[in-house]
Amino acid sequence: MTIDRRAITARFEGLASPDTSDEFFGHVAADVDWTVIGHHPLAGRYTSKQAFIDATFARLNRVLTGGVKLIVEAVHVDGQVVIAELRSISTAIDGIPFDNLYCWVCELDDAGEIVVVRAYLDSALVRDLIERCEPLMR
Repeated sequence: MTIDRRAITARFEGLASPDTSDEFFGHVAADVDWTVIGHHPLAGRYTSKQAFIDATFARLNRVLTGGVKLIVEAVHVDGQVVIAELRSISTAIDGIPFDNLYCWVCELDDAGEIVVVRAYLDSALVRDLIERCEPLMR
């Protein structure tokens, strides 16, 4: 299978808003193996799309005004491996910008569905956001 970088980039552009994130997640396998690297409340290994969404995006959506908003900085393709560089353009519920950077290394199956992800990000920013804003939700 030949991967079209423009089509892959368009998938990731769905992450720009919670209203369009299903466009991206529609290309993620239900049984994806997704590891969020780091030492922070969202770090861990998730073995399903729903487990990943519940533990990360849903949790972040509660502490970010307007939810998770990621823009594509760059997409690199090598065979069936896609590396997406993303930037958060979100704002925390306390008004502080959540300007995190992400690098997702994704493996695609023969149908082009994402089956493995290793996600790298600024652990300190995530920890600070969660510790600062989740108590405000109580």
